[in-house]
Parts: sequence; C-alpha cells; structure tokens
Amino acid sequence: MTPRHVPPGIIDFYASGYDEGSRLSESADGVLELVRTQELLRRHLPPAPAKVLDVGGGPGAHARWLVEAGYAVHLVDPVERHVREALGTGATAERGDARELPAGDGTYDAVLLLGPLYHLTDPADRRAALAEARRVVRPGGLVAAAAINRYAPLFEHAAYAHLHAPEVRESIPQSLATGVYDGRRGFTEAYFHTADELAAELRDSGCEDPVVYGIEGPVWSLLKAAEQHTGESLVGTPLFESALVAARLADAHPALLAAGSHLLAVGCHR
Repeated sequence: MTPRHVPPGIIDFYASGYDEGSRLSESADGVLELVRTQELLRRHLPPAPAKVLDVGGGPGAHARWLVEAGYAVHLVDPVERHVREALGTGATAERGDARELPAGDGTYDAVLLLGPLYHLTDPADRRAALAEARRVVRPGGLVAAAAINRYAPLFEHAAYAHLHAPEVRESIPQSLATGVYDGRRGFTEAYFHTADELAAELRDSGCEDPVVYGIEGPVWSLLKAAEQHTGESLVGTPLFESALVAARLADAHPALLAAGSHLLAVGCHR
C-alpha cells in the first residue's frame, strides 16, 4: 500500500540519510530505550502467539524480538528501505500509512504505534492514526503508542553541549511552547508530547484507562552526555545499569515523566 501525503522530508531523512537500524543498538541511550520498551510492552501484551501490528515499525527493531518471543508480527512503514530491512526479522512487512492501515476491522490482538505520532504534527492526523489502530485491533485488544517527550530536546542538546550555541538556543523555546519542531536541524518536522497530552489523545480515541510511562527515565541525558564526551560505549557499564534502575523506579512517580526522552502510553480499546 502506498503511503498517503507523507512529507518528503520525512521519507528522505530515513531513506537516504539517517540509519534508523542502528539507533537502538549502538548508543547507550538507544539501548536503554530498547530494553525499557521491551519490558514495558511485556507487562501488557497478550501472550504469544498473539497477532501484533507494528505500525511505523521502521527496520524492525521491535518486530525482531517480538517474533523471537513467538508473536505473529506484521509491520507497516512508509519507507521502502525500512520495509526491505524489516523482512529480515521474520515478520511480514509492507509499505503503508498509520492513517490508512492495510488491515481489516478487529484483526489484531495488539497494535503498536512506536513512531507515527511524533511524525504527525497535525492533530487531525494523529487522531486518524489512533482511530485506525482502534479499528484494526480486536475489542479489548492492546494499543501502545510512543511519543517524544516535550522536554527531550532541552535535555538532549544540553547533553551534546549544543544548547549554548545561539542557533540551537533560539529554536528550543518554540518547541517547548508549542510542541512543534520545524525539522531544520538534525531531525524531521515533529510533534513533541507532554504525558497528559498523550494520555488524552489515547483516551479520546476510545482507549480505556491509558497508562503513560517514561521509557528511558530521568537519567538518560546524563548517560548520553557521558558517552558523547568520553567517546566510549557505556552499554552494560554500572552507569548504564544505574540509569535502567532509575527508569524503573521512576514508574511510580508521574512527576518524573517530564524528564524522559520518550513516553509510552498503553491501554485497551473498548
């Protein structure tokens, strides 16, 4: 299925520039995101061999471990490069759009939207994507949606030691105030959620009692800064393990959601 009106900048970013395939495997904060997403989803997913639709699943980082765990996974992504790479995970895959899914009503036990919401800057498009998730998941099935935290760019640019540069410092207030990033530096155009906004969007789509987690927790930017400025991998080090423990401990404290990099909302559709 051909994706509809996806901004060319997003397709170009992933098709010919950014290597999404390495994002969750090379940097310590990327591995932290992967490990935490796995453990959070495992709390809520129905048991294998449930049918899972991985919407905007990229080259299949999550599809791979889900297939290995026994799930029947189908991946949909608008980027042809991602679809080709995802076929190597053991999942089935095709090009498609989160706002118009190539699936029948109630055909999946769980639907994951771990990327689309932050690439859909128009609220109507996010509503359409969540409505499609509701349509294709069975009654009572799980919907899980990820978002980039509103305050993540502030922490990230500080970790990179970029925040004092005038061109960076001047761009941050706009995204903090509106959630909208124009895509002029280092990333595509995007929308950054607060935890309350993400929960409200799922609730408005018919998702019952959504719960929002901070995926990487409040220490991810310290981990990122240390790795960036030492040039050494911190995966598996005591600092990495401490960051992982901090993320787990923060689950019980909603005030700490604002310090994370990504948010994950999960709930069941009525």
